[in-house]
Amino acid sequence: MDGFLIIKDGVPPFLSILIFLPLAGALVLLLFNNDHFAKIWSLVVTLLTAACSIPVYLGFDLTTHKYQFGEHHAWIPAWDINYTLGIDGISLLLVMMTTLIMPLCVLGSWSYIKKRVREFMICLLIMETSMIGVFVSLDFVLFYVLWEAMLIPMYLMIAIWGGPRKVYASTKFFLYTLAGSVLLLVAIIALYLQTGSFSIPAMMGHEYSYLFQILVFLAFFLAFAIKVPMFPFHTWLPAAHVEAPTAGSVILASILLKMGTYGFLRFCLPITPEATITFMPYILWLSVAGILYGGFTALAQHDMKKLIAYSSVGHMGFVTLGIFLLNKNGVEGAILQMINHGVTTGALFLCVGMIYERTHSRELADGAGVGKFMPWYVTFLAFFSLSSLAFPGTNSFVGEFMILVGGFTKYKILTACAIPGAVLAAAYMLRMLQKVVWGGTNNPSHTGLLDLNMREILTLAPLLVFVFWIGLSPEPFLAVMHTSVSHLLAQVSNTVDPSSAMASLMLP
Repeated sequence: MDGFLIIKDGVPPFLSILIFLPLAGALVLLLFNNDHFAKIWSLVVTLLTAACSIPVYLGFDLTTHKYQFGEHHAWIPAWDINYTLGIDGISLLLVMMTTLIMPLCVLGSWSYIKKRVREFMICLLIMETSMIGVFVSLDFVLFYVLWEAMLIPMYLMIAIWGGPRKVYASTKFFLYTLAGSVLLLVAIIALYLQTGSFSIPAMMGHEYSYLFQILVFLAFFLAFAIKVPMFPFHTWLPAAHVEAPTAGSVILASILLKMGTYGFLRFCLPITPEATITFMPYILWLSVAGILYGGFTALAQHDMKKLIAYSSVGHMGFVTLGIFLLNKNGVEGAILQMINHGVTTGALFLCVGMIYERTHSRELADGAGVGKFMPWYVTFLAFFSLSSLAFPGTNSFVGEFMILVGGFTKYKILTACAIPGAVLAAAYMLRMLQKVVWGGTNNPSHTGLLDLNMREILTLAPLLVFVFWIGLSPEPFLAVMHTSVSHLLAQVSNTVDPSSAMASLMLP
């Protein structure tokens, strides 16, 4: 374990606390059938979990690529299955974002969820346990168990608390993600047969034949591309977003989509580097296609939730573009953009939920002209919309700028093809903003609408802080990932030269 995992005596098991504290909170809720208590208790538990993540961030060593705050215990020794946890510069920010988003999901559901409140909060807490666990697991069996554990509560959140087409949306979500999970399991078993271990770092250090890498990469890619979701595997996402309750949409956008891009970074690049280089051209062009498709489709929407859902396809296209550029600017920009997308799109879905509670509609025409009656609301919506279109000074500008710099450094024509995606983002976000703030000459009557209350302001304010913090001072966030990203790129470049192979044949 010393080769890749830093285990310090006397240090509290912070990662285990982060995983099991929400689960313990969910078990407590089973004992108390009281909706008001369920909301307060869930908020307390998620805030405590967020507080426990702060020592991890403050104690993180920026100078090493090794996994820190390590924990290692035998689980099933006969199969070399262990309870192994660790965190590096790639996973740290994702864990921090998860612990930030979950209390806001509780607050955002405070008045939105009116039936089976206790059961809904149990689903939220179980989701938090599984999501944090995925980001810190270093054993593939543990990773897979937690990866699958996310599926059930998310399915229930859509199927029970969703909209009119909740059965269709939840079933489609379940089938798509289950298909990807089966492929992921096949890849895990194949790697175990090659290495004799389920240790993820051990698999990274093993040599595989080119054909084996190709097959494993394809299984990985399909599993993670569905989760992102990349074009053309995206069709489950709009239905799931539209029918999910507000908290479900926020979790999907802010965290679950990042599981796919995290999988590319954690598994595809270091475990199958030669296959990564082989398929890199195709994935880059697919990313560009997703950017353009997401932009054009979002521009055609009249439902606010669908608009933001399709915008996610375009924004995540920038993330996969950055990852598979395989250079420092691209990968670091992609990781930062994963955080930015979680902050901004999560906030936009919260805004949609807040206007839906008042007008009982997500149609732009029904919400037209609320700016006169809800100044606080449209102020938050304006800043988050500007962030979504990557306006300079906001968080998304930094991430997209780094990805485009990384792209133009290597592949100018391909990167130029992605530029219209940024223009489309400005078009559909400004169109939505103009409709909601001002509307037209025939706006619906909004005289009875109340502006945001203190709970709703407190829900959105932390996300607005991060919009400008990352936008104006990104270095604290980039510093966390420098060493880990450099090590990751070294793992790829030591195996094969990215300028060679098929990449040079297809990328101008």
